[in-house]
Amino acid sequence: MAVLDPDAPADRRPHNVTGAGNPAGPPRSAQSVPTQPLPAQPRPDDPAAAQPVAAQPVPAKPARPSVPLVQPTAVDRSIRIEPLVELEWKRAVEPTGPIGAARRPAHTRRAWIHRAPESQVVKLYDSTSAVVDELPAPWWLRALSAGRLQSRVGGFAVEDQVSDVLDARPGWMYMPWTGPGEDGYWEFVPPERATNTMVPTTIMLTDGHPGWLDVYLAHADNDVSAPVAITSLAELRARLPELERA
Repeated sequence: MAVLDPDAPADRRPHNVTGAGNPAGPPRSAQSVPTQPLPAQPRPDDPAAAQPVAAQPVPAKPARPSVPLVQPTAVDRSIRIEPLVELEWKRAVEPTGPIGAARRPAHTRRAWIHRAPESQVVKLYDSTSAVVDELPAPWWLRALSAGRLQSRVGGFAVEDQVSDVLDARPGWMYMPWTGPGEDGYWEFVPPERATNTMVPTTIMLTDGHPGWLDVYLAHADNDVSAPVAITSLAELRARLPELERA
């Protein structure tokens, strides 16, 4: 550093190292350094300053849907088929009105199977009985399906002829109180046996043989004997006195 000589002329004095005349410029500490402005601070009396800033949720990335592997399964006929065909058959045999007061089979012929085309009735019965066991159906329809009866009209004629024979004798009553599609039957209940606890002599229609009639003689509840097959209407007339004494 130069020593200042007070006696030296002014133009020979050394320049001030801190002055503006120093060609090196101001010292490093005096140079301007760019700075970032500070964020504005809320005033203490500002109501917004007292409110906490809620954290913004980060949206979750949607998960890719998983596609389950479908394994082929066998068709369960009892679940997918039988309920549908059973419902259709129930509608086919359901009478259109009450039949509890019927006194002859003709009074119970009020279902679809009695008035629809015969071929359609047999076709529905065949397709339904193929998947449903113990399908309720009248005797004449089972006989038609098996080829043992020529026509539905012929079956109706058998029922009417039996009714005519039994209506002419006292004590025989027609019982129509069976399930839809099932056959009614006749019971021999004369007044003198009204209080009898035995099951009365009963005549039932059947498709088991070409006579179409089976007779169950009077018996106790747990003592059912084999039915007596009636081979013709003439045999029924001839054996009625015997059957009524049983």
